[in-house]
Amino acid sequence: MKKKLAVVALGGNALLRGDQAGTIDEQEQNTTETLENLVFLVMEGYDLVITHGNGPQVGNILMRNDAGEQIYNIAQMPVDICVADSQGGIGYMIERMFRNVLNKHGIDKNVVCVVTSVITDINDPAYSDPQKRIGKIYTREQADELAMRKGWIFREEVKNADGFRRVVPSPVPKDIMNQEIIRDLARQGNIVIAAGGGGVPVYIDEKNDVRPAEAVIDKDLASALLASLIGADEFYILTDVPYIYINYKKPNQEIKEFLNYADALKYLEEGQFTKGSMAPKIQACLNFIKNGGKLSVITEAFKLSDTKYGSKITMEYEDDRR
Repeated sequence: MKKKLAVVALGGNALLRGDQAGTIDEQEQNTTETLENLVFLVMEGYDLVITHGNGPQVGNILMRNDAGEQIYNIAQMPVDICVADSQGGIGYMIERMFRNVLNKHGIDKNVVCVVTSVITDINDPAYSDPQKRIGKIYTREQADELAMRKGWIFREEVKNADGFRRVVPSPVPKDIMNQEIIRDLARQGNIVIAAGGGGVPVYIDEKNDVRPAEAVIDKDLASALLASLIGADEFYILTDVPYIYINYKKPNQEIKEFLNYADALKYLEEGQFTKGSMAPKIQACLNFIKNGGKLSVITEAFKLSDTKYGSKITMEYEDDRR
């Protein structure tokens, strides 16, 4: 019998919590606790691909870039290189922590990280309307100088009237490079870490060459695309809430433990889910189900193995839990 293949997307809370400084000790502890929740999938015989966010980490890389240029005149690296750097560093951390978790449970499996490029369409409207904030907060004078010198685009910070941040496009992911290798490695029984931070953003030019893009790709949309392309059966998003809610944080808040495709899409179109937060997660789950996936689950990072928690989306309603 063919094993089930699952793609598990680790959200920011799985690696770093909002009230933490971001030390490597904190990140390793959080990662270990999250990966403990994935052991049951391995024990149940799943083939496994792990994706992850990189928001705080790539932000720190960009700020180190900035400091290096200002203090030591070290040339800054572009966004695609920074994303690749974060993929390598976070992927290494997840790989090492998971090897230790598996060793604790007496499980002998390879864990491998694949630095993954994700293809975008250079004609995507996002490239002409950058909205994704990255890097540090600058004063108006600093932002004006950088805009003139580097051609960067800045927008005023809503929470800081005196601050401006660089914005870059967030295009829709169209294809995943090396998807066949990722699939084959997973199907051979290896645990694969791939498409971290939404993938390294690239596009294909008129010569069919791979070109870098100064962009950031939504990691949940990229993870769902990867799950569809490699023929995954199930797609999990681990975040900082245990369920999908409608009327979130209102007196009539309601848990939606089970959703079919049509109802989830209706709630999304009604604006029930916050843009930039839960909305792209719901969209990613819907994309996966629409493209043939059997089950999408959204739950808190440390509650995946506890079936009392988690909301699942299927094409039609199902009575049984995962």
